[in-house]
Amino acid sequence: MMVSFFDQFASPSFLGIPLIAIAIALPWTLFPTPPSRWINNRLITLQTWFINRFTNQLMMPLNVGGHKWALLLASLMVFLITINMLGLLPYTFTPTTQLSLNMGFAVPLWLATVIIGMRNQPTVALGHLLPEGTPIPLIPVLIIIETISLFIRPLALGVRLTANLTAGHLLIQLIATAVFVLLPMMPTVAILTATVLFLLTLLEVAVAMIQAYVFVLLLSLYLQENV
Repeated sequence: MMVSFFDQFASPSFLGIPLIAIAIALPWTLFPTPPSRWINNRLITLQTWFINRFTNQLMMPLNVGGHKWALLLASLMVFLITINMLGLLPYTFTPTTQLSLNMGFAVPLWLATVIIGMRNQPTVALGHLLPEGTPIPLIPVLIIIETISLFIRPLALGVRLTANLTAGHLLIQLIATAVFVLLPMMPTVAILTATVLFLLTLLEVAVAMIQAYVFVLLLSLYLQENV
């Protein structure tokens, strides 16, 4: 029974061919393309407003050098939100429940922020490893601790996104299974459980958007330390 619960996180395949590439590329086809007209429809206007507001809020703490990342971070945010939301539909696969995919996003982007900091301001970047005013006997220990915390950042990014989405999908499946089991025996309890399932689904919609935002926000904070 437990194996069937985790089958939803297995990468789909057809005739031995993995379909995760299609699952990753398909969301981009759902975005409306802005036309060449002066006046757009409501959907494109709402999409443009959302991306502009998000980009302005994300880029506000950064200096001009960090604004080069605006397109990358905004695209990543929209991409993660779309994948997470589509994964809540029945009979769909959520690529962001795979730790390998999330680490593939987190490690290169985190490493890029570190390389930018070491190239542009190496003294400041290395200064983050040793807080000012540290007693001399604690200097080696703090350098080791801060170095470990620096290398844990991409792991925390990937695990946070994977764990939150995986836990939400498992809870939804467990409660849905309970509803089907209780419906013939105790209809009243099944209806109450279905209400909880509906509220949990709304919560998961919020979690899908919040986790995508947190992923990109933490990347922008790492970038802010190095530009």
